[in-house]
Amino acid sequence: MYAQMVKTAGTGVKKPKDMTAEEKAFQAKIDRNEKIEPKDWMPDDYRATLIRQIGQHAHSEIVGQLPEGNWLTRAPTLERKAILLAKVQDEAGHGLYLYSACETLGVSRDELTEMLLNGKMKYSSIFNYPTLNWADMGAVGWLVDGAAIMNQVPLQRTSYGPYSRAMVRICKEESFHQRQGYAIMMKMAAGTADQKRMAQDALDRLWFPSLMMFGPSNKESVHSEQSMAWRIKINTNDELRQKFVDQTVPQIEFLGLTCPDKDIKWNEEKGGYDYTDPDWSEFFAVLKGNGPCNKDRLAARNAAWKNGAWVRDAMLAHARKKAARKAVAA
Repeated sequence: MYAQMVKTAGTGVKKPKDMTAEEKAFQAKIDRNEKIEPKDWMPDDYRATLIRQIGQHAHSEIVGQLPEGNWLTRAPTLERKAILLAKVQDEAGHGLYLYSACETLGVSRDELTEMLLNGKMKYSSIFNYPTLNWADMGAVGWLVDGAAIMNQVPLQRTSYGPYSRAMVRICKEESFHQRQGYAIMMKMAAGTADQKRMAQDALDRLWFPSLMMFGPSNKESVHSEQSMAWRIKINTNDELRQKFVDQTVPQIEFLGLTCPDKDIKWNEEKGGYDYTDPDWSEFFAVLKGNGPCNKDRLAARNAAWKNGAWVRDAMLAHARKKAARKAVAA
């Protein structure tokens, strides 16, 4: 989900005979499952791919607060408000971990933010959909964070050390987010007829956008081969999507809800469900800025960047004064 528009600059996976000595040593280290650290030599394309993927992952965590922040003051109980607030705070922390990991590759947070605001970087397509009722908070936690975990657990084994280590804590916190969402859906599905209808409506609207989170099918994901050779990416898009469907459909049945995919069917031979692909034309339209909430999300990030300028300036001024005092004392 964090590489939906990441394009590797190179022309594909190099054969050993076409690699330099440095590239061979680099690939051998990855093949031994050893981590690449910030001061290690790395190909320019590896660095560029990581910056794009980790940067877009960080942006997704930050923008992902917006659909949930919409419900902070409208959650039905004080306990629900406190839980949702804790979740939103977690997402902010995830963004900060990931911006820090990206900075080890030689790019600043300011540069990453500017790339988001000028359209050179994206965030996950799912956050361009609205959250219309309280059941959406359940569906977001259950489906969206559930799909995120499918992506994130393998990233704990990714080849770049700072990214891999950041994912350990993030995955622990995301598992809480998923349980929080499913708990809301259980409450709604077991509630009044209107509450159950709200739960079904949220599931209907977010099912296919959640499947889109894994990115296009393998045949359309032209850069996956290189990312997997470098172990930036561990599983293919289709592998992760299948695993998500196989895990989630029994949960839908347990809730007493109906899967929005009318053609969903268990396939005994493959040991998984046959499912309908999402509308990929919708996916690409959303990525290009034509989703229901694209303009709102970017407007919010632009406003935060503009309104926070005085804080950044004050912190830099304080840092300069502190450094000057330290120099005088020395």
